[in-house]
Amino acid sequence: MTSSGDEAIAAAEKRAESTRDRNLPQFDDLPIPADTANLRLGPNLNDACLALLPLVGVWRGEGEIDYPTIDGPVKFAQQLTIAHDGRPFLYHEARSWLIDDDGNVIRPAARETGFWRPQEDDTIELLLTHSSGIVELYYGKPRNQTSWELGTDAVIRTATAKDVTAAKRLYGLINGDLGYVEERAMVGQDMQPHASALLRRVVG
Repeated sequence: MTSSGDEAIAAAEKRAESTRDRNLPQFDDLPIPADTANLRLGPNLNDACLALLPLVGVWRGEGEIDYPTIDGPVKFAQQLTIAHDGRPFLYHEARSWLIDDDGNVIRPAARETGFWRPQEDDTIELLLTHSSGIVELYYGKPRNQTSWELGTDAVIRTATAKDVTAAKRLYGLINGDLGYVEERAMVGQDMQPHASALLRRVVG
């Protein structure tokens, strides 16, 4: 271990200087609790979601996509929002865009939305719907207090969607940032790495 607990707390406080007072833009006239991506604001996090607490926030960063069927690797940027409304699930939304080597935007890319549903036995259900016509149901568990591993139990595709048969994801905190890697089996290929990214907290 390279740093003491006090150093880790100090580093977290430093990171929070620019994020602690930010939250999701909200309509203020709904008669129900608004979503919050900031644990300091809004409804309390449901006890069922405590194992997922470190994920709550808005995260932005960059990553790479690579696969035998594409001319890659391809760079992308992403915003990932994980929020809650006090009930026993988390809301998930990811928006991505392709970028060049200098970070300039080429075009919008993948979008996905869904829900993290933790269960009493520590199992996590993750339901994701992709703008490309794919619906995925993942099951997984925390590996420890700051990492989570999931794999698909079912994949549903529209008639026009890419041939995806299975996927795995691993999320984890790395010095306060959120990193993830994704493996996919699709278009006749075996399960293998497809995407990875490192995102820093901008809200929460």
